[in-house]
Amino acid sequence: MFCGWLQCCPVIQQLFFSLHVDTILCYHEHMKRKHQRTLELIFTRPVSANVRWVDIEALFRELGAEFEEREGSRIEVFLFGRVRVFHRPHPSPDTDKGAVAAIRKWLEENGVKP
Repeated sequence: MFCGWLQCCPVIQQLFFSLHVDTILCYHEHMKRKHQRTLELIFTRPVSANVRWVDIEALFRELGAEFEEREGSRIEVFLFGRVRVFHRPHPSPDTDKGAVAAIRKWLEENGVKP
């Protein structure tokens, strides 16, 4: 996931993570309307069953995420200095309610709200 000097130095990693998270927290306030709508859908209560996975991926990308393909339909998301593994839904494009709730919790824990 990391290359060169960042991989072998925990102090640099921590600095990178803290700078990266600060940037994300400020940046999400000025995101495109499409991503803002996705964020609002994620935070809808009761949990929405109409959140398309491609929109969630686009939101993650907008927040600065890096992705790595895993086996099967799994995708590794590196964001907020953490790695989460999600399962891409298929054949339906909609994300299941449990995954949407987990994503909402992860975003809330990192200060991202609509």
